Amino acid sequence: MNEAFVTLRWEARSLILLDQTQLPEREVYLVCKDYRAVAEAIRRLVVRGAPAIGIAGAFGVVLGAYELIQKKADLFAGLATVFTELAGTRPTAVNLFWALGRMEKVATAHRTESPEAVAAALEAEALRLYQEDIETNRRLGVHGAALLTDGMTVLTICNAGALATVAYGTALAVIRAAVQAGKCIKTVACETRPLLQGARLTTWELMKDGIPVTLITDSMAGYLMQQGWIQAVLTGADRIAANGDVVNKIGTYMLAVLAHAHGIPFYVAAPMSTFDLTLPDGQRIPIEERAAEEVTGWRGQQIAPEGVAVYNPAFDLTPARFVQAWITEQGVFWNQGGKIDLRVERSPAD
Repeated sequence: MNEAFVTLRWEARSLILLDQTQLPEREVYLVCKDYRAVAEAIRRLVVRGAPAIGIAGAFGVVLGAYELIQKKADLFAGLATVFTELAGTRPTAVNLFWALGRMEKVATAHRTESPEAVAAALEAEALRLYQEDIETNRRLGVHGAALLTDGMTVLTICNAGALATVAYGTALAVIRAAVQAGKCIKTVACETRPLLQGARLTTWELMKDGIPVTLITDSMAGYLMQQGWIQAVLTGADRIAANGDVVNKIGTYMLAVLAHAHGIPFYVAAPMSTFDLTLPDGQRIPIEERAAEEVTGWRGQQIAPEGVAVYNPAFDLTPARFVQAWITEQGVFWNQGGKIDLRVERSPAD
């Protein structure tokens, strides 16, 4: 587990979040004492990354339960409102809905018990999800590290590191595990416009770990591939359809197409909780659109003409045919005829 910083932690019935909107200038922690604060933190990207959003949402449910007990309100009627508000924060990352589903099942299973017993069971489940995420990412990293060879330079986008999870990360867990295995791995981080998660977050946490990282603008990626700098592209995912279509941070599709054109392997690292097996392909995955101000300004400074039309999708869709392999805690799933087959996997690493 990364000891240089903590993305989120549960302490004294409060959810404490590293405010990622303040990085890299300041390390500031936000204390959430009710579910509304958690929902707002998710919306404002104080906490972001599909796994981390899911865990935060789970603790938001716990906070909601304790608040309802304190107010002597109807627990299950109130929890319905809590679940609805948390589920409405961000539409794309499926881990949020997966985690809320786990919490809802626990609440239902304890429905005949006292409100205090229900809340205690919900807290235990959220803590279980927290610990599961750590172990999941550790195993995912070990599996993926086998794909990286000594001396490789790996290109990534956005932040799929410890800041996007409880610990280790997904894509960055693979890089961390490879480095820990004694391999020399260099990372190239796309800045990731418009919110600069690559520039602000990925470089920050890799530098804390002492892992070599070079920052580029998003539009430089093709040139670096053309010049032979890049030996693999490795990204995370916010939702993966049953056929392996990947929705991830805007710009991922561009990298996948460029990698394909240059014969460079394109890998996606994500836990099984990111797979949405209810969707046969990615066409129906909702793509979140965010505010125009994220594109036209930066931290209060206007960088585009006032009133210009803006389109700001936060994610894009990469068809499964461009993905060489999907790296999960269960093993590495190789592309089978242009799609994923979850029945066929690489032998798991120990």
